[in-house]
Amino acid sequence: MNHDRASRPPLPRRVPASAPAATSGWQAPSWDEAEDFLRRFHAEEPAQPVPLPQRLRQVREQIEFTGTYQHTRAELEFGVRIAWRNSSRCIGRLYWKSLKLLDCRAARTPEEISERLQEHLRQATNNGRIRPVISVFAQETPDRPAPRVWNSQLIRYAGYRSTTGQLFGDPGQLDFTDAVRRMGWQPPGGWFDVLPWVIEVPGEQPRLFDVPPELVLEVPLTHPQVPAFGELGLRWHAVPAISHMRLSVGGVDYPLAPFNGWYLGTEIGARNLVDADRYNLLPLMAQLLNLDTSSESTLWRDRALVELNVAVLYSFEQAGVKISDHHTESRRFLTHLAREEGHGRITPADWSWIVPPVSGGITPVFHRYYEEADLKPHFVLDDEARERAAGRCPVAHHTPGTAPAYGP
Repeated sequence: MNHDRASRPPLPRRVPASAPAATSGWQAPSWDEAEDFLRRFHAEEPAQPVPLPQRLRQVREQIEFTGTYQHTRAELEFGVRIAWRNSSRCIGRLYWKSLKLLDCRAARTPEEISERLQEHLRQATNNGRIRPVISVFAQETPDRPAPRVWNSQLIRYAGYRSTTGQLFGDPGQLDFTDAVRRMGWQPPGGWFDVLPWVIEVPGEQPRLFDVPPELVLEVPLTHPQVPAFGELGLRWHAVPAISHMRLSVGGVDYPLAPFNGWYLGTEIGARNLVDADRYNLLPLMAQLLNLDTSSESTLWRDRALVELNVAVLYSFEQAGVKISDHHTESRRFLTHLAREEGHGRITPADWSWIVPPVSGGITPVFHRYYEEADLKPHFVLDDEARERAAGRCPVAHHTPGTAPAYGP
């Protein structure tokens, strides 16, 4: 394919190339990346109102004159779906075409952003019939930083350390919980307290917003054969909405683009509830099952792990909340691979993420190699997002009326 880039004369710039960007760390989208994206878009979605040559001219002029360009809704919708298709750590990509875009680029104030995030949860939850949804907020520009949410997920549980050093809640959120408490959040101090959102917009102090309880669908966890497990009062939320990964489409960055699918059971039953630095429930589950924990050779960890995953899948199914098991999803991933190969496309995949953490060797995704490639559009976890998710950014302030104080 001849893109004929070298033959094009440069256009006059309204934004000098040497001018310092007002947005910290901002980089102008490259014409090559923009062009490659637009050509792919028109190749896969040819029925567009503006012909490709005309659209290329428009975008090139926007980049030369302003330093960036704006995606149409159709381009953005295609871009977010391809970013999911290119996500090497996701096993659920068979459904990439079903991702629903909520275009939130016009939202500017913290209140508007909070309202759009609430709508995201409302549409994604869908009364338990979880839908894949992405909300895309304003892009980075030369003169204006993009809004951000500090939270790593739209729904996370707080973690605490008692005065005696005992951990409770989600220890994985200790630092973030400490940060929002310094901002003025007054938590109930329970095992499953939903953390508030920290919303940051240009020119303002970050602010706290409570997540409305009616938008947080939670599933009480029980076990079909172990009644004592249900008496523990455990639960988990229904929507895993990642909120701190930067979306990059055609060279344009969207730092706030929360997205969700539905849970794979092992995400809850083999990681969130099991990891030693999270809820660490294996010893308790082993106790409920009366397992011999005196030696590793009894495989008590393995047996407790399987029963925890049984409990998670059983509980979600009983509650009518969509979830998938790792055996079914592994087979579906191979279906996705075959479809992509039929279209002449590679499917980048990280083996260590695609193979499930339970019974990996008896799933079909275990016994093969995968392409390792960084394809674009894609989602990226950058250093700034990591710092915010750890609560290590400038201190936010509790603004009266935006985050009502919790009870003791």
